[in-house]
Amino acid sequence: MATTVTVSTPDGDMGLYDAQPDGVARAALIVVQEAFGVNDHIEDVTRRFAAEGYRAVSPHIFHRSGDPVLAYGDMENVLPHMQAMTDAGLQADLDATLRYLADAGFAAGQVGITGFCMGGTVAFLAAARYRLGAAVTFYGGGIATGRFGSPPQTELAPQLQTPWLGLYGDQDQSIPVAEVEALRQAAATASVPTQIVRYPEAGHGFHCDARDSYHEPSARDAWRRTLAWFDAHLPVGH
Repeated sequence: MATTVTVSTPDGDMGLYDAQPDGVARAALIVVQEAFGVNDHIEDVTRRFAAEGYRAVSPHIFHRSGDPVLAYGDMENVLPHMQAMTDAGLQADLDATLRYLADAGFAAGQVGITGFCMGGTVAFLAAARYRLGAAVTFYGGGIATGRFGSPPQTELAPQLQTPWLGLYGDQDQSIPVAEVEALRQAAATASVPTQIVRYPEAGHGFHCDARDSYHEPSARDAWRRTLAWFDAHLPVGH
């Protein structure tokens, strides 16, 4: 069962796509959108996690700028929404999402977070700011230069509080391999488990089967690793 509910933030109401599994959820997951909104693909990925037994939710973090769903590649219209995002706003949205899950019976340690592209950056920031159960980033930018008013990820990585997995494509023109390796070194100094996996043949957006950049072998392996990471670090039951 999946539906969109409304939660309150200091900046107004925010939509939250909520996909529930059959039976008792093993844990909860936050799925953070790409820069194109909570579109059919993000809703589909959220339902895929529910099919794996998780209570999975996707917050509409563009709610301050109209909550649009934008076409892949429409960067002209995407940029204003990304530029309107702030570190404080993202934290408020994550706080609201975590409160919703807490009301459903999930403590922070029973919650995982993952995100794609822009959402991958948010998942990393959440792993540095919150003590959650597990986090997975798919090709999130902002490694050497911070985004949304946050410090660079290489600066934040030693502060990671949540076990974190990063998944990147070597052919990603927006995230150089050298930056990924610098992040690997920085994350290795954190007090929690961290891992980075690189895919030699994959570019940006390789996991999204609605985009031309989809690379099926890499996507399948990344999905398998994501489920394994959550299985290893999220306690079952609530």
